[in-house]
Amino acid sequence: MIKTIHDWLFSVMPEWAASLTEMVLIAVFYLTLFAVIGLYLVLLERKVAAWFQMRKGPNRVGPWGLFQTMADALKLVTKELTGTTKADKFLYNLAPYFVIVTALVAMSVIPFTQSVQAFDINIGVFFLLAVSSIGVIGILLGGWSSNNKYSLIGAMRSGVQTISYELSVGLSLLTMVLLTGTLQLSEIIANQQEHGWLILQGHIPAIIAFMIFMIAGTAETNRAPFDLVEAESELGAGFHTEYSGMKFAYFFLAEFINMFIIASIAVTIFFGGWLSPFGITEGIIWLQPIWFTVKVVGIIFLMMWFRWTFPRLRIDQLLKLEWKYLLPLNLMNIVIMAIVIWLGWTI
Repeated sequence: MIKTIHDWLFSVMPEWAASLTEMVLIAVFYLTLFAVIGLYLVLLERKVAAWFQMRKGPNRVGPWGLFQTMADALKLVTKELTGTTKADKFLYNLAPYFVIVTALVAMSVIPFTQSVQAFDINIGVFFLLAVSSIGVIGILLGGWSSNNKYSLIGAMRSGVQTISYELSVGLSLLTMVLLTGTLQLSEIIANQQEHGWLILQGHIPAIIAFMIFMIAGTAETNRAPFDLVEAESELGAGFHTEYSGMKFAYFFLAEFINMFIIASIAVTIFFGGWLSPFGITEGIIWLQPIWFTVKVVGIIFLMMWFRWTFPRLRIDQLLKLEWKYLLPLNLMNIVIMAIVIWLGWTI
């Protein structure tokens, strides 16, 4: 279908106009996908929280509460944009866009299906790590420019947390790059199409890498039990205490999109992306997005399970977990994976 649209555009327009139209259509598609995923994940979060706490959750607006998040989004869009008089206006207004654009750019390299991937480059894993690290700049800017001590504390915590756990995220992915020999996400999936999911190919080192990635990825998204950046009981709302309306919605939405991105990376790297288990539906194109969605929702549910199960860590516990446990374990795991590959023990 995508090739058909491409051919039709180039048949009815000049080459430059067809290329520009394609870019606009792709941008509109990703922006729509961005909004829909964010709204759905907010609803899913509320439903999962209600299930864990043995209550119903949103159930008034629309059937089964399906339109509740749309009503919330409409409320945030129409609310007045307030701020402090002593805030740095330029940086205060710029910060939310850093966070939202970073998440949108990171989504562009994720292969949703065999043919739906906006940006397939040979350094896909490296590109994801580089782009995702920019988001913390928005949080730091928002916390500092608000001229609020609670916002500043939250922003500084975010900087420390993100810089620390980026190491474990990167090293856990590097362990799997050793196994495949490529940074290109489409090539990583092609490898799994031929030899099976990487989490099975790599044996115990791959399982350890996945566990570390999930812990560090949850910390990267600033979600409980690593939500010291917001810590409502301590800091009001952390770095976005002084934000309201649509600017607050950008921060709120970016958190859920980042959770989707972490889950998508986990699915692509460890569980074959859009590939079906054991190749049972290989070749059926329309099932590819369904398999991808099912796997991603499963990983996201796991991350939500973390939130409603574990208590928040103290800042010293958070840093100790990374620097004294996860980082040394990661380094040791890379060496073990290299030995496993050298000995030819992979599947």
